[in-house]
Amino acid sequence: MKKTLLLRIILILFLQPFFLNAQTTEVKSTSDSESEVKYPQFQFKGLLQARYLESFGDNVDVLGTHHSTGDVTQSSFDIKRMRVGLNTKLSEATEVVILVNLADFKSDPKGKVLENAYGKYTFNKYIALTGGQFRPAFGIEELVPVDIIKSFDFSNQYYEFGKNGWTSFQIGASATGAFDIGKIPFNYAFSVLNGNGKDVEMDKDNGKQYSSRVVFELSKKHKINLGLNGGIGKVFKEKVFAVGADVTSNFQLADKFSFDLQIEYKQGTNHNLYFSLPVDNRTPNVDDYQMRGVYFLPNLRYVVNYQKLTALEFSCRYETFDPNYKIASNVRQTYTPMISLEFGKAYTGRIEAGFQIDNYDHDIPDTSTYSNNLFLIQLQLRL
Repeated sequence: MKKTLLLRIILILFLQPFFLNAQTTEVKSTSDSESEVKYPQFQFKGLLQARYLESFGDNVDVLGTHHSTGDVTQSSFDIKRMRVGLNTKLSEATEVVILVNLADFKSDPKGKVLENAYGKYTFNKYIALTGGQFRPAFGIEELVPVDIIKSFDFSNQYYEFGKNGWTSFQIGASATGAFDIGKIPFNYAFSVLNGNGKDVEMDKDNGKQYSSRVVFELSKKHKINLGLNGGIGKVFKEKVFAVGADVTSNFQLADKFSFDLQIEYKQGTNHNLYFSLPVDNRTPNVDDYQMRGVYFLPNLRYVVNYQKLTALEFSCRYETFDPNYKIASNVRQTYTPMISLEFGKAYTGRIEAGFQIDNYDHDIPDTSTYSNNLFLIQLQLRL
């Protein structure tokens, strides 16, 4: 009897730690399952930009093209963008982004429609790797979605540098990150690109374009940032380059008034123009064909918060851009005054009205290089 009791006690003492461990493990497992973030996570996005356009130029249509015959469309409704996007978080560090613009189907969709198509892996705040089709960091506008910019559209220099493989949607790989230099926050980006633009089956040559961007936060209170950009590469065995600098700031003037300013300068080889010309009509040196431009974009914001109206904004971008200032200079000056009514948060709804006023040093008949005054009303809805 005593031996049986003793054996039971020994058995209980021996097995008790296992039962306690099992119970603890079960409680911990339950707790972890409740706090664990489940993947994948999906976020759907959308953007509609519908516009009314009216041209006030002589024989210039709403797309900015001059017609010497006088048979032009000078007023029209248009859908600028109808974007649908999906952001997928596969894990805490891995995400896949897809963005398409369905409005591109209204014309030849070749080389259009698909905009973002990339994967990103974030190791930590110091380094993240991106690969696929994306907008490489090479200025202010590359880091800001078109639906929250302070004007109707991106600048002329943005699109021209996009044609030359530095901005807009490009195929390649990129490394980005952030750290502090002393007390100054510092962001960087380094990209290797085909330089062909978006939706191209393969690189047009064996050359690649290497671009970099660094941003210094000079004032946290006024959000003053200084950005520096530089790029080199080869296109059809010809050396090309691009450089740029930009400043952004935001000043809180009063409780409901704020003022922000963007200034950006870019210069680089216009190899897109060079290789588009017949060999007999161009110089042998690609460096003779260079583009440069600068723009100022001030924006005044007044927070209303009256019923559904969130804020009023007034901006007026001034830009000067020359696509070939060394060989055949023809400066394009563009003024874009705009008033904007914001509904909801983060531009969920937005109504914009204003002008795009283009003045060229030399008008070229029957082309889009022709001075014009364009009136715009744009409705924007985003989710």
